[in-house]
Amino acid sequence: MKVGLYFGSFNPIHIGHLVIANHFAEYSDLDQVWFVVTPHNPFKKKSSLLDNYQRLEMVYRATEDYTKLKPCDIEFGLPQPNYTVNTLAHLQEKYPDMEFALIMGSDNLKSFHKWKNYEVILENHHIYVYPRIYKDDDGTQFDNHEKIHVIQAPIMELSSTFIRKSIKSGKNVQPMLPNKVWRYLDEMNFYK
Repeated sequence: MKVGLYFGSFNPIHIGHLVIANHFAEYSDLDQVWFVVTPHNPFKKKSSLLDNYQRLEMVYRATEDYTKLKPCDIEFGLPQPNYTVNTLAHLQEKYPDMEFALIMGSDNLKSFHKWKNYEVILENHHIYVYPRIYKDDDGTQFDNHEKIHVIQAPIMELSSTFIRKSIKSGKNVQPMLPNKVWRYLDEMNFYK
C-alpha cells in the first residue's frame, strides 16, 4: 500500500486540508492519505496551538467518514523538536510493508533543500506536490526530479490562522470547517 503523509499542525483542520488530501487519495496513485499531526513546529509559536490530542480529535472527526483519509499521531511519541526524516524512519520501521510518500505545497518544495537530511528523504521516498499561489514562482532545483510529482490539485486559499482570527473576532466560519469539527470547536469554545 502506498500512503501519502500530509504533515501539519491542523490547528484547526479545515475543508481546504480535506479537499487536498482527498484529491491525492482519488487522483494519484496513493492508496491512502494520513494526516500527521505535528506536536510542535519550531517555526510556530507554541502558545497558539491547541493541545496535541484536541487537534488529533479534530482530525479524527474530520476524516472518520472517509475510508482513504486517516489521522496519524506517530510524532507524539518522538523527541521534540522532531524532523521529518526521523518520522519517516519510524513509520517505515513500524509498517515495513507500506510505501510512504510526502505531500507538500509547492511553497514548501522551495525550501525543501534546507530540511534536515533532505537527500535521504528523496533517496527513499517520493514527494507529491500541490500548487500554491505565491509571489516567487520561478521553479526550484527539484524541477523535473524523478521522485517529485506535481499533482494539479485544487488551489485552496484558506488557512487555519485565518479561521482562528475569524473565530476570535466573532465571525461565522462554519462553512470553512467539516461539520463535526465546527461542532467540536463550538462546544469547546476554542479560539475565542
